[in-house]
Amino acid sequence: MHPRHSACFALASLVLVGTVARGGEVAPVGQGQAAATAPASGWTLVFSDEFETPGSPDPTKWGYDLGYIANDEKQYYTSRPENVRVEGGNLVIEGRKEAYQGYAYTSARVVTRGRFEFRYGRVEVRAKLPTGRGTWPAIWMLGTNIDQVRWPTCGEIDIMENVGFDPLRVHASVHTAAYNHVIGTQKTASVTIADPSADFHVYALEWYPDRIEAFVDGLRYFTFRNEGTGSRTWPFDQPEYLLLNLAIGGSWGGQQGIDDALFPKRFQVDYARVYQKSSREGSGPE
Repeated sequence: MHPRHSACFALASLVLVGTVARGGEVAPVGQGQAAATAPASGWTLVFSDEFETPGSPDPTKWGYDLGYIANDEKQYYTSRPENVRVEGGNLVIEGRKEAYQGYAYTSARVVTRGRFEFRYGRVEVRAKLPTGRGTWPAIWMLGTNIDQVRWPTCGEIDIMENVGFDPLRVHASVHTAAYNHVIGTQKTASVTIADPSADFHVYALEWYPDRIEAFVDGLRYFTFRNEGTGSRTWPFDQPEYLLLNLAIGGSWGGQQGIDDALFPKRFQVDYARVYQKSSREGSGPE
């Protein structure tokens, strides 16, 4: 979701409106309903959190990135229950307007790093997004070798990003050494959907040795293919881990300012699941 490191099936319905943008080009999207479906046969569930137990997120599955991270964001990430908790069958990541550790806002970022890391598979996250000027929720992945090779060489996969000043549009992207937003070459697509702050939607990714595809409620709207030219364009043959966060402001989320009257704002996640196929496509967590 742009460099985010200090070193660097409930059947939800979808009403499509507007366009899908691919690599700077715009393709029309038809009106209508697209229902999310269960994975095709051959997928095996290898990780899940249904967020059914109130309190702190399961520590065997989730850790935290804490403090200020990057991107000129205005929040301080914490692990406090005020900012992150399981409540009412959902993971709640709450952005708050409050003075804390020298910052004017707090929020949270949970990660599976060191607990669950994988290569290839299908990721599904059913979520309801916050909205309004200054919010920037994301569902994304980073290469586990980030400390060794840094961003963007480690590879970043953005399953879903949304900025609150453009509330109906969700984005999927990849960032690599050759393709990233810093040099204006990132590979990305976006689609407008029925209000993602009013309803839960299923944001999904399928990651194969030859391509990455992103979906919302079963609609594929982004494909990035392995060009076969090496790690600068395709670092995605190494394990990655999952991140869920709500940023406030920042280089993208804050482009139209922050509406302080919004807060507190909640990013709610109903479930997070990872499936994998046979050993030919990645047999299990690595």
